[in-house]
Amino acid sequence: MGIPFNTVLVGADDSQTAREAVTVAAELAERLGATLHIVTAYDPKSVRIEDLPSEFRLSTNVHPADILLDSLSAIAKRLGVEAVVHPTTEGPVDGIVNIAESVGADLIVVGNRGMKGARRVLGSIPNSVAHGAHCSVLIVDTEAAQ
Repeated sequence: MGIPFNTVLVGADDSQTAREAVTVAAELAERLGATLHIVTAYDPKSVRIEDLPSEFRLSTNVHPADILLDSLSAIAKRLGVEAVVHPTTEGPVDGIVNIAESVGADLIVVGNRGMKGARRVLGSIPNSVAHGAHCSVLIVDTEAAQ
């Protein structure tokens, strides 16, 4: 008997490697008929109006995290999957693990960025998610996307 994955959650930032992890998670969700959740963590103090694209500078209700999540959910949509998005101000590890628990995720997908060299010894987001998760974790090899 296989393990059913009905709810897949992927943690992503604005890197190409994270986009690769979103692609893999969306492909899995599509094949399994699972619900896909995309989480991105951000520091609310780090957003400056000058950093926004010009078309968003006059808007007071569009946040860069929302722009990123729209972009990431478009990847899923191209693969036939409607994603539920979650911006969080928690740290990346806590945000991914806590939202996965709150939505009842069966599988967390993360890229392997930061799992080589000194960061592997000191810890990385994928490593920390794997140790803190209450469900299965898939760490996707995203080296080709770098």
